[in-house]
Amino acid sequence: MSEEKQNIITVGQTVPNFEMEVYDPKRSDFGKISLAQLLKDKKWVILCFYPADFTFVCPTELADLADKYDSLIKEGAEVISVSTDTKFTHLAWKDGEKLLKNVKYPMAADPTGVVSKMFGVYDYNTGLALRGTFIINPEGKLAASEVNFYNVGRSAEELERKMKANAYLAKHPEEACPANWTTGEKTLKPNAQMVGKVFEALNK
Repeated sequence: MSEEKQNIITVGQTVPNFEMEVYDPKRSDFGKISLAQLLKDKKWVILCFYPADFTFVCPTELADLADKYDSLIKEGAEVISVSTDTKFTHLAWKDGEKLLKNVKYPMAADPTGVVSKMFGVYDYNTGLALRGTFIINPEGKLAASEVNFYNVGRSAEELERKMKANAYLAKHPEEACPANWTTGEKTLKPNAQMVGKVFEALNK
């Protein structure tokens, strides 16, 4: 257990390849996804871990994520939800829970917790995954992470904002995005003259 915990991926590190079985709602069928293939396709990869199918906060999160899916796709990302349930349970939950009617992204199965452990969201006391969201850039490095406990749902709007910021900065590496930055707003270009003068830089 201790060795697994020492190998947790942190922001800035290269993410090792992983594979998972999925239920794909767009095809109404099972399949597999691998990080290597997604990176080969030059995709940003968004992993959204959640505790379990047929629970209470989880379908509200997946529905919220579904509302932002098309926007995230436009930024060059693929979204994958992940829990320690099986692909069969994903299918049954997707078909039975009305909140999930608009889910189009792959629903990945991590029943042994291998991928959940890699990202540090596996709860050894319950065998479930915490609410972790991770953005991997097309070079395979972890660009962003967020982890919540079981009882606090996430905001897909904030995920969308972070994805857009990361995509923008990938094309403009000399810039930085200030707090609450959204597309079209002013960015910062750090330099010696800006030290102690960020207010002035933002209000030119």
